[in-house]
Amino acid sequence: MRFRCQPAGWGAAISTGAVLLCLVAGSACSLKKLALGQVAGMLSAPSGGTVFTGDDDPELVGDALPFAIKFYESLLNSLPGHEGLRLRTASLYVMYANAFVQTPADMIPRNEIEQKEFLLGRAKNLYLRGRDMLLLGLERKNPQLRRQLQQREYRQATARFSRSDAAALYWASAGWVAAFAIDPFDMKLGMSLPQAAALMERVLELDPGFSRGAVHNFYILYYGALPEYMGGSSQRAREHFAKALAAGGSDTSPYISLASTVSVKEQDGAEYRSLLQKVLAADVNADPDNRLVNILNQRKAKWMLAHIDDYFLTEEGGQEAEKEKTEDRR
Repeated sequence: MRFRCQPAGWGAAISTGAVLLCLVAGSACSLKKLALGQVAGMLSAPSGGTVFTGDDDPELVGDALPFAIKFYESLLNSLPGHEGLRLRTASLYVMYANAFVQTPADMIPRNEIEQKEFLLGRAKNLYLRGRDMLLLGLERKNPQLRRQLQQREYRQATARFSRSDAAALYWASAGWVAAFAIDPFDMKLGMSLPQAAALMERVLELDPGFSRGAVHNFYILYYGALPEYMGGSSQRAREHFAKALAAGGSDTSPYISLASTVSVKEQDGAEYRSLLQKVLAADVNADPDNRLVNILNQRKAKWMLAHIDDYFLTEEGGQEAEKEKTEDRR
């Protein structure tokens, strides 16, 4: 069998072409990553969040968020090391679950129990999805994080985190506790609550004024909702309520949190009404960054006042409880 002789330089031409092709392909990949990185940077910038939180149309935001979240998540799959994008995506999962899944579910009439349970189950799943996404990112800094938390080595688990990690720690803990609040019969999740608390304690150490009192609002719900045998304490919830107000933020969430937990637990109808009236009296335009949450809080406050009988044996009973407390203080 004969072979034709190739022209001189043919092999060199092939090698050069292959090298050029690889360089072009490599450049294309680099440019693609660069472009994705720039987009991710814009989306995860602090100002990007106000597109949602500063809006005055909750329905518009609620309809847009699912697409936005999945778009962010698709970018994150291409840029798994982009922690800013990870934080934005995961925190939106938690916020969406709270504002647009759990809250509407809580307002569904009791006779529509199947729809109510479906939405609450969905909210729980979204909370945990956001939590796990953040834990995965936090494990990049401490690969032993989950093991140490499970073994109650809380100080070792959180020691490596700095102030720049406060937001990730906050949202991971918030999603964790919110998931349990929906399903307090999930004993496995309940047993892990001290792990969530350890993350939030680290936030408090690193940045006591984080997000203008957001940590203290978390603790109002945490201590106010939990039974005493699990660490709940009305007194500690009230202490954090005072600290949340002292932080000077315009977020009305602390009033909702104290009313829905401690006021109901103590059957203090007068306090319940007073707190919710303050939410309704707030100027939602005073702080554009919190406009959306305050509008949603006002809607929730109206609903809670309209359904006061669902939380108190009788309105008069709540007033009597207030009189008794006043006499005891005297």
